[in-house]
Amino acid sequence: MNVHAQKPAALIGDLALALASGAVEVIDLTHTLDPDFPVIVLPPEFGQCARFRMEEISAYDHRGPAWKWHNFTCCEHTGTHFDAPSHWISGRDVPNGSVDEIPAERFIGPVCVIDCSAGAKANEDFELTPQIIEAWEAEHGRIPAESWVLMRTDWSKRRGAEYLNMREDGAHSPGPTPETVKLLVDGRGIRGFGTETVGTDAGQGAHYTPPYPAHFFLHGAGRYGLQCLNNLDRLPPTGAMLIATPLKIRNGTGSPLRVIALVPSKDAQ
Repeated sequence: MNVHAQKPAALIGDLALALASGAVEVIDLTHTLDPDFPVIVLPPEFGQCARFRMEEISAYDHRGPAWKWHNFTCCEHTGTHFDAPSHWISGRDVPNGSVDEIPAERFIGPVCVIDCSAGAKANEDFELTPQIIEAWEAEHGRIPAESWVLMRTDWSKRRGAEYLNMREDGAHSPGPTPETVKLLVDGRGIRGFGTETVGTDAGQGAHYTPPYPAHFFLHGAGRYGLQCLNNLDRLPPTGAMLIATPLKIRNGTGSPLRVIALVPSKDAQ
């Protein structure tokens, strides 16, 4: 009997049992995709992201007596969505830079959650800095390479106009500084970065050098972005596993997706 050949199957079996027993909890980190969900608003001279739209084709009626279905349209970057390297100019020549080219195993990985909710509550332009990362690591350990790092702000609890939080000078929402993104990419080797806001950058990210540093540094290094995440307050700082699989769109720069996390149940600990 080949013991080594049995180990992978045993691991999958153990995970299936843990899920069935409730020892591992599945947490949905995704907002419902509907026409009311806000999308990023760019200056009027640029092309705009389209909101989600759905059209009924038939509903068990003369258009199709035994079935119901819809057509839908939206931007690749609508709702809870994935950013591929090719989304940004810095990543346009990155190998395997579109969603259809990214190896599927890259969509699954361990999660580190940086809790910035108190700071974001006090300051709508709150910045995630290297000092905050280092303080988090002093408590929870160094961020492992190939991790997803998620910035928790509880911004997902906002609705409507408060979510985009537009002013005359543009949106105001929390995000990372350029130095923070460089630390995470170059110093920690993360797989990707995720936020609860409409983008991985701060609402005023255009004023950094370079502009929109999360997009610039992440995608230039072949890393990924997740935005419009939900329920980050239900994740532990470490110990969860993220599954974020975009649609396999040829040459796609991103995609709406259903993001879930596998978390050890508190009752089972």
